[in-house]
Amino acid sequence: MTETITFGDFEQVDIRVGTITDAQPFPEARKPAYKLVIDFGPEIGIKRSSAQLTVHYRPDQLIGRQVCAVVNFPPRQIGPSVSEVLTLGMPDGDGAVVLIKPDFKVPNGGKLF
Repeated sequence: MTETITFGDFEQVDIRVGTITDAQPFPEARKPAYKLVIDFGPEIGIKRSSAQLTVHYRPDQLIGRQVCAVVNFPPRQIGPSVSEVLTLGMPDGDGAVVLIKPDFKVPNGGKLF
């Protein structure tokens, strides 16, 4: 069962859309992952993330793709890199990550509501 939160709790989570501008293998990570550079537009800027996307995506397939991410968590040290945002995805039937993205292209930095 999931824990109940208030709408105010939900409003505190800042989920924005950005475009991946670079994706590189991250061999130092404990689980297979990529290092991502994501452009969230002029208000938020360029942020870095680490994401376990290696089952369904190659780095070259990620460049130019829009993704959703939580941008107001504190930075987190992942091995030798710092992840500044949490890139969002859902598990497939085997637990591998499938990215969440808008159905249509939207401006970078757009906020989920």
